[in-house]
Amino acid sequence: MIYSFTPIYDKDSKILILGSMASVESLKQGFYYMHPRNRFWTTIGKITGKTVPDDIDGKIAFLHDNHIALMDSIYSCEREGSLDSAIKDVIPSDIPAVLAKTNVKAVFCNGKKSYAVAKKAYPDIDFKCLPSTSPANAGAWKEEEWLKLREYLN
Repeated sequence: MIYSFTPIYDKDSKILILGSMASVESLKQGFYYMHPRNRFWTTIGKITGKTVPDDIDGKIAFLHDNHIALMDSIYSCEREGSLDSAIKDVIPSDIPAVLAKTNVKAVFCNGKKSYAVAKKAYPDIDFKCLPSTSPANAGAWKEEEWLKLREYLN
């Protein structure tokens, strides 16, 4: 079994972004989206118009400063490698608990697996599915979909 990281949020969070489960590289480094070819942090920088710090503490402060909550839709699962298609025996994260402690107005899923897990576990929550920032999704990458998050942060 592998386990997700602690959710990043505070009462001022306006949007929640849900990954599926951290990659092998991210688990090794101990934080979200640490694979060097994943487009997540670069995209978040474009959405906010600011430079994202390189260190983990800086990234956490950046998320708080920009009212972005971050967690995975999967609390734990079994998986060999990093591909979402290899995920099995899923235990979903407690998304409603995070929403209850924030001012989140919109929840976005980073990829189809995150969306499928979240929607199955919490069908009454309005999740919006975005193209995955994973390097495995290079052919289907559509940054313009992510840039729509700007409207929720103003």
